[in-house]
Amino acid sequence: MVFAYLAEELRTGDIAVDGAAEYGDWSSHLLTFDQCRPLLAAYCAEAGLPATAAEFVAELKERHRQAAEHLDAGYADNEDLTFAKDGTPTLKRQAGLGTTATAAKLGAEIKARTPERTLIEIASRTAYWLGWHRHFGPASGHGPKLKKPQDRYVLTTFACGSNMGPAEAARHIEGITAHEISLAKNRHITLAKLNKAITDVVNAFAQLDVVKAWGDGGSVGTDGTQVDTYIDNLLAESSIRYGGFGGIAYHYVSDTYIALFSRFVPCGAWEAIYIIDGLLANASEVQPKTVHADTQGQSFPVFALAHLFGFDLMPRIRNWKGLAFFSLLANCVIFHTALDMMEVMRHFLSEGWEIGAEDVAQLSPYLTAHISRFGLYATDVLRLRPDDFDPDLPAIDFTTLTEAA
Repeated sequence: MVFAYLAEELRTGDIAVDGAAEYGDWSSHLLTFDQCRPLLAAYCAEAGLPATAAEFVAELKERHRQAAEHLDAGYADNEDLTFAKDGTPTLKRQAGLGTTATAAKLGAEIKARTPERTLIEIASRTAYWLGWHRHFGPASGHGPKLKKPQDRYVLTTFACGSNMGPAEAARHIEGITAHEISLAKNRHITLAKLNKAITDVVNAFAQLDVVKAWGDGGSVGTDGTQVDTYIDNLLAESSIRYGGFGGIAYHYVSDTYIALFSRFVPCGAWEAIYIIDGLLANASEVQPKTVHADTQGQSFPVFALAHLFGFDLMPRIRNWKGLAFFSLLANCVIFHTALDMMEVMRHFLSEGWEIGAEDVAQLSPYLTAHISRFGLYATDVLRLRPDDFDPDLPAIDFTTLTEAA
């Protein structure tokens, strides 16, 4: 109780710690230039950058000159870019290419034949396949002293990933209490462990043949979503931008629809400063080189850092005239849905259908109609070990998409 009262008094400011207003000098943790100089040539060679200041500036100027020439050469045929009389540029919103009739028919049939699943079933089956729950456990590093730890971790992931919470989930799931879910959540699962589990799902998803139709993983989109939290949280604060109280869940979503990485940041921070950190912390086999962001990704220092680290930062420019528990559960759903889509397509092919990679490329694993989300949640699926999944779909030639690109 002493520490509980102490924490509350520190939060309200009724107790102060001597010297707490003095902070360490962050620059003291940086390498000096003399320490960096011997490492410069090797780093520039690995990053593909010129090793001298003069060559570095000259290369950037040349790249800008070539980009300007390319823009000028194509301006006559560019119907999206216009200039006002005063020289103000305007870029029109691009419309989608639409969906072909064959792709629409294929998508409708896949939706009709995809088997109904529950979120618990999806989480459980992917845990059997990938073993992502093995990253969870007590801080001591020893094995979990839990009865049926896989089941407990799957139910905890479902309860927290669906934003239902331990208490509400316990009301809908027979045989488990809110305390059991909370214990696993608070003592066995951390953000670092969650990101390791997410990495397992991302790597498995990247091995599926059908993913080749949606992208190569070379691009990633970043965006933040305000999440309500309890007031007594060190990151919690009022958000002027979103109009709520809590923090920002910042997601990095690949061009293949899978969420690579997630982190929780304060509402008052400019989101651009977290873009590079997330990409460097991404431990999956999918390593994007192009980053798309909204206007919060616009920052001169971050532009410079992105170039030095070998990323192409492409935010939506503001005033240029003048997608963690959730991520794990969502990734399991995307992964399992992609497998269900592949199984349905195998049945179509056995029935004589002709399926082209171009049609599959117009589909998306963001399907929700087959997911049962309401009512009581049965846990008998936790004990059903699924057959091994098949990542290959050799009957469809996805190399045609690469050649077309």
